[in-house]
Amino acid sequence: MTTLDTRSATLASTRGRHRGIPLSRITTTELRKMFDTRSGFWLMASIGILALLATTAVILFASSHQMTYKTFTSAINIPMTVVLPVIAILSVTGEWSQRSGLSTFTLVPHRGRVIAAKAVACVSVAIVTIPLAFAIGALGNLVGTAIARVDPVWDLTVVNLLANVLANVLSLLFGFMLGVLIRNSVGALVAYFVYQFLLPTLSLILAASQDWFRELQPWIDFDYAQSALFDGALNTQQWTQLAITGTVWLIIPMIIGLRLVTRAEVK
Repeated sequence: MTTLDTRSATLASTRGRHRGIPLSRITTTELRKMFDTRSGFWLMASIGILALLATTAVILFASSHQMTYKTFTSAINIPMTVVLPVIAILSVTGEWSQRSGLSTFTLVPHRGRVIAAKAVACVSVAIVTIPLAFAIGALGNLVGTAIARVDPVWDLTVVNLLANVLANVLSLLFGFMLGVLIRNSVGALVAYFVYQFLLPTLSLILAASQDWFRELQPWIDFDYAQSALFDGALNTQQWTQLAITGTVWLIIPMIIGLRLVTRAEVK
């Protein structure tokens, strides 16, 4: 056997023993990074805190006939659609904004694996925290109706709750996409708030004044199509509208962002 053959065999043996860091370990690391800092911890805790504040506000200010489980979940969904995307944005942009990307991508050279682990970590946080927030709403419904001396109304089915979970996860993924695409915390946060608050307002104004846009709105406005999930189960046409707008606003920009991440210079 030649020296070259010996080196090739040694390299192959080394590669066989070292298969790289598993995705589960990278995901665990990303989850730990989301909770390690004081700001990260309180950002996570804010989900429960805001859910509790929203529930308390409904108990204090809602009338007795409005005291239903849907009212509580609707109130809780408002802060969650803001906090979850912020968590996703900061989890991605931290590698560039905090200049930790060089060490991260040195330890794990395959950037796609790191981004995938971040996505899994963010969705895992959402899947755990959203039912917890809804449980706080359920407790608020019991307490609120007891104070108002009315029977508790459970006007949401399991399908309705799952649709609410999906809507919140889509909001999180949109924030994640902005983080991947822009890779700057301030820029991504500004872009999200413009998308979340400014564009829907302009869309509603245009739909109210232009008949042609009113019919077109569900097919081009992702936020409008997504908001139907908060109202309950979707019909076939609404699912189609959500798929089309999601492809344009979420999937295509995500693909572009992933290509930019693999080529972007890390300092």
